[in-house]
Amino acid sequence: MSVGDEIMELFARHGATAYHGEHVSQTEHALQAADLARRDRAPNWLIVAALLHDLGHLLDGQEEDLVERGINGRHETAGWAWLTKHFGAEVTEPVRLHVDAKRYLCTVDPQYIKGLSSASCSSLSLQGGLMDADERLRFESNPFYRDAVQLRHWDDTAKVPSLKVPGLEYYRNHLEAAIRQDRS
Repeated sequence: MSVGDEIMELFARHGATAYHGEHVSQTEHALQAADLARRDRAPNWLIVAALLHDLGHLLDGQEEDLVERGINGRHETAGWAWLTKHFGAEVTEPVRLHVDAKRYLCTVDPQYIKGLSSASCSSLSLQGGLMDADERLRFESNPFYRDAVQLRHWDDTAKVPSLKVPGLEYYRNHLEAAIRQDRS
């Protein structure tokens, strides 16, 4: 089975579940984020990162009420770990950093938090809350932090019920083009 097929299967198996506290499914959220990246003329790897940024939710079938139960599922780490087997850092690092990007934006822009959905606000404290000065410097020193911040903005916006966007199959060529060729 190709990597693209595996990803399509994950979405087919778990993508219809609600996106943690929002009024869209996991698949709708992923497709909207990828569409926003595409419309912004992002490079292919960042479109793929936008599509797959919450893949960790699909891998472990995390229940929707984790936040309400006070559990941080660390979906960004689970997704990153799976993706590193198939994609390079240009895809995987923005995925790994997208939760920290929320923390970062809340820290450096006090207005940012006002635009977060209630579900995103609820999960913020579980994910570490605001960054201290050292965390902020570490985040800013990652060469992919700007991509992660951009991905975070798409993530925050990709929550519109019943929005018509291209489907998963539209992104198959994007996925195949982004797969690392040096795997053994």
